[in-house]
Amino acid sequence: MGEQYHPIGNTDFHFSPAQTMYRGKVREVYTIGDQMVSIASDRISAFDHVLPKLIPFKGQVLNQVAAYFLEATKDIVPNWLQSTPHPNVSIGIKCEPVKIEFVVRGYLAGHAWREYQSGKRMLCGVEIPEGLKEADRFPQPLITPSTKADEGHDEDIDRVEILNRNLCTPEEWEIMSGYALALFQRGSAMANEQGLILVDTKYEFGRQQGKILLIDEVHTPDSSRYYHLEGYDLRQSRGEHQKQLSKEFVREWLMANGFQGKKDQTMPFMPDTFVDEISGRYIELYEKVTGQVFQPYMSDQPLIDIERAVSGAISN
Repeated sequence: MGEQYHPIGNTDFHFSPAQTMYRGKVREVYTIGDQMVSIASDRISAFDHVLPKLIPFKGQVLNQVAAYFLEATKDIVPNWLQSTPHPNVSIGIKCEPVKIEFVVRGYLAGHAWREYQSGKRMLCGVEIPEGLKEADRFPQPLITPSTKADEGHDEDIDRVEILNRNLCTPEEWEIMSGYALALFQRGSAMANEQGLILVDTKYEFGRQQGKILLIDEVHTPDSSRYYHLEGYDLRQSRGEHQKQLSKEFVREWLMANGFQGKKDQTMPFMPDTFVDEISGRYIELYEKVTGQVFQPYMSDQPLIDIERAVSGAISN
């Protein structure tokens, strides 16, 4: 028998006596000296809750899509990534995170559409035009930032409040917002080449020796929403839902089953058929956005493989 896939849940490695570890919703990040080791698990989150089942190959997809786009955009903005010694692992430069998510929106979708439906026309200090319907394109991309919460929900915030809270300086805001729009333009062009539309996404930045670096993931299915380019105009003219590649279908399934992460709501049971569907959609998105065939990493001992790969990389 060949090797089987064993989903990667929580990790608890001891790469160095001096390490620190932060467990996020999806990743564990180990800090060792001036390096950070990010391990993408197969956990999946929605509405700021980690769902009860692991999604096969999800971590590999996230890590490899992020690495692909970090490489493809390093001419626009310097980034943290140094190496990917394992399909689920990225190693890079330790940065001080800026506690802001730069959400860039090219189209009215997701959270912005739900706010718009409720009657709001201002989102994060940005005015949204009247008379739009779901999935309409904005005249130009909008930056609608949110706070990067250590725990609990991220919150919408505007530029004035960001500066009042000293989350960044005015100069840093100009640099990061410029980077975010340039990254979105590049991501949009790359998506179009693959027959996709980059609908919205988020970017995170960090400080390192006086410089701003792009950190975290870029243009992945967890951080971005894509539509299919072919037929977009026809679907809009008919008022039909757009075909999309993103994690939104997971949120929609949860909402249909009575869960939005609110108090006293119970997480619904996830059948294996739905888990398999999520895995398949992540793999499909990898292949669509990169134009490459997904090569699943199969191992009977993935945690041992990760430990060996990381130990070898950080000792060099």
